[in-house]
This record gives sequence, C-alpha cells and structure tokens, in this order.
Amino acid sequence: MTSRLLVAVLALATFTFTASAQRRGRGGAPPGHPYDSSTTDAAPVVTHHQIQIGGQTLSYTATAGRMPVSDAAGKVEAHIFFIAYTLDGQEKPNRRPLAFIYNGGPGEPAIWVHMGGFGPRRIVLNANGTLPPAPYRLTDNQESWLPFTDMVFIDPDGTGYSRAVSAEALRATSGVNGDLQSLGEFIRLYLTNYDRFSSPLYLAGESYGTFRSAGLAGYLTQRGIALNGVVLISSVLDMHSLDENVDNDQPDVLFLPTMTATAWYHKKLPPDLQKETIESVVKQSEQWATTGYTIALEKGDALQGADRQQAIDQLARFTGLDKKLLDDYNLRVSSSLFDSELMRDQKEIVGRLDGRMTGFNRTPGNQDSDFDASWVQRPVFTEMFTQYVRDELGYKTDDVYGGGIDGWQFDLSDNMSQMLESAFAKNPYMKLLLATGYYDFACPFYEAEYSMHHLFLPPSEQGNITVAHYQVGHMIYEDTIARQGLMHDVRNLITSTEAPKTDK
Repeated sequence: MTSRLLVAVLALATFTFTASAQRRGRGGAPPGHPYDSSTTDAAPVVTHHQIQIGGQTLSYTATAGRMPVSDAAGKVEAHIFFIAYTLDGQEKPNRRPLAFIYNGGPGEPAIWVHMGGFGPRRIVLNANGTLPPAPYRLTDNQESWLPFTDMVFIDPDGTGYSRAVSAEALRATSGVNGDLQSLGEFIRLYLTNYDRFSSPLYLAGESYGTFRSAGLAGYLTQRGIALNGVVLISSVLDMHSLDENVDNDQPDVLFLPTMTATAWYHKKLPPDLQKETIESVVKQSEQWATTGYTIALEKGDALQGADRQQAIDQLARFTGLDKKLLDDYNLRVSSSLFDSELMRDQKEIVGRLDGRMTGFNRTPGNQDSDFDASWVQRPVFTEMFTQYVRDELGYKTDDVYGGGIDGWQFDLSDNMSQMLESAFAKNPYMKLLLATGYYDFACPFYEAEYSMHHLFLPPSEQGNITVAHYQVGHMIYEDTIARQGLMHDVRNLITSTEAPKTDK
C-alpha cells in the first residue's frame, strides 16, 4: 500500500491518544495495551439523566460497559466497549428506532461522533469546529439524535476501552473480514440481550466507518438482520480510488472537485469562477473532470502541443495552481501537492481533513509538513471524554482510552460496493444517506458519489439514496451549521423508514 493511500484512508488513525492521568490496570497487560481482559468482566453501569433540547426536557438512560464477543468458532475474542442511550417513558421501548454508531480509522473509537456530533452531551467547540480557549467544557447537545432514535456508540476491538483477549485475537479482528464479524456479532448480541430485534435498525459510520457500514449492511442481511437505513458520513467504499500514485489516474479525477471547492473557498480561482456559488463551481469542475480531464490523462505522453496546453489551462482554472507546476507534474495533482502549493505564496499549507483550515508551513511547498491545522482540537477529546465517562456515567476504569491499530490488513482491491449492493438487493426498503463535505481531502465527496453511481441499482431503488453536501471538511458534525443540517437529514431518513406502529 502506498503512503498516499494510508494518509487518505487512515486520516483519523494517525492520531495517538494519551491519558496521562490514568494508571496501570489491575494486573494483566499494561492498561493501554489493546489486548487485556483483566478489567472487562464487570456488569454495565446504568445511569439516568435529563437533557433540554429545543425547550423540551427529555429523560434518558445511559448504559456503559463491555460486552464479550465471540469469534466464528464461538470462542470469546474481545470485550467490546459501548455506551447506549435510550429515551425513557416510551410505551413500546423495544420498537423505538435504534442506531449503531462508530468512527473509522480503522483503529479509532467512537469518541468523535459521540462527543463531537450526536450524543446527548457534546464538547464545546467554536462554530467552525476549531478549538476555543481553555478551560474546555461539555454542553447539552441541541443536535443530538436522541429525540428520534436510541443510540449505541461502539468502540471496535482494540480501540477505546475495548480489549481483545490476546494478540492473536486482535490480529483476527484487525482486518476487513474480522472487523465485520466482530461488529456484526456485537450488534446481534446487543439486539438479543436488550430485546431490540423489533426496533427499526440503522447504521451510522464515519470515514472507514462507512466502509464498515457498507460491509455490515450486506453481512447482517445475510444473517437475517435487516436494516431500515444506513448513514455514510465522509465515505469511502473503494480503496483503489484513493490510491494516489503515478499508475492510477482515477484519484486525479475524483479529487479534482474537492480541489476546486477549496481553491474557491480561498479565493484562488479566476474571477468569473469566484463569482459563482460553490455548487455551480463544483458542477463545472465535475463535468470537466469526467470529460476533458479524463481524456487528457488517458493520453499520457501522447498529449502534446495545443491539446496539452488546453488541458493545462483548464486544470489551472479549476485548481488555482501554477501552469508550469501542472506541466512539470504531467497534469497529475496529488492532494498533498495541492495542499502544499495552493497557499505557498503565503507560506501556508491547507488542512487535509478540512481544506478551509490553513497552517504555517515552515518550508513553503513542503508536502510532508508536520502540522495540520485541521487536527488542532484532537487532544481535548480524550481528556474530556474520560472525565465524562467517570463523572457523569459512573464508569470507572484505570485502563487508557486508546486508539490506533498497527498492522491493519489492507488490500488495494478492497471494495464494499458489492456488499452494499447485495444489501439493497435483499432489502429494497433500505434507505441510505450519503453525507459529504466539500473540503474533505481524506474522503473526497466526488469519490463517494462515484461509488454510489456504481452500485448499479435498478431505477426503483436508486431513489433510496439521498446525497447531502455540506460546506465543511471531513468531520461534518464539528461545524455548527453542518451539524444542524446533518441532524435534520438523519431525522428525515429515520422518520421515513420507521416500521408502522402496530401490534402485529
């Protein structure tokens, strides 16, 4: 696997969690070790809370704990940590919508979507998702999904407080198939243990979590668990489409609209394009990307003379980059090249997770800058989350809340489109929301749309897919306006797919 693909797909997995205030656990491996079952046998902790959302008081129950999950042979391989939120006072609680939610990485716990996006409590950030001055605090989340669905936030094996029973067991779940088996078994057990098989069911994942969701949709359907809906947040289904190398022209085409959107945001496009809306500019970029640009790339060295110059002119028009640079790189612009060159005259580099953000680049044009302005708020989440779990949820452990899995088993041919198509084929009532950010270089929005167009669904089912664009980066929910829009779109998905409320 190339380093460019690792950077793109594992955008959230490169951050290493620390929790300096936590200490060694009760025997076994060190508490930060991804395999240690010494503290996993306690019963889940149940607490009761209230929240004010839109002037209405909601009472809810939080359940935090670790569930033993077995492998295909029936042997326990991991204790998976989860936090579930269920709304109180429901006439038929086992028929209320239920969403299983997780992040990606792979190798990330659910902390980001939980405490940044959809849980009842949220870490306070600035309106655009940047970090405010200390001290940091929590607030009731006005965009929580709790009013319209119960939620279960899951830390996959080896992340957060989840622990495999051994190094061998962790290796088994640190890959596409093992991950699906582990998360699929957790979902089955949760539905069984908490009597939720009658609930309308939903999956919501971010980044690699969308790859996981697509696979789980097919995996669960094959095992008799039908989903009402799937939410893909900052999606990737085809790993090959993100593999930026000289032998693969597909990423050049699929990344271009994100470059255009980012150049438009920073006012680097020609005056006539800057006058357009972002929607209009992006559509023009997409149209050229799939026609003139695709043809130019396919010609390779045969692209010469006036045709080459015309392609260079158009690429400069839609990226804001220097024409000589584009000529030198044979019209192939990697995301790191774009990020380092767009603001080079100002000695700044564009953020990968959010192209709106820029940071100082000590060496102008350096594609391997050690600073990404779109990651500056990350360390706060672990500290605030561990405090929240202990103080408000009453879940006390000395284990380190960790993330990052070494040795994930990747293959450039990994593609979950067929699994998702299979889920649609077996369950024509399932609906899908594709939520994308215009400024996301980790999982570019046009790649996600490309994957949706290549499920080859019949016309009767194509209408089950809704695409929503937001003027943000990778972590859509960290921006206030985008978080509100995403909450509205998810609520529409769930209310449109709930099972009829009957006794039958």
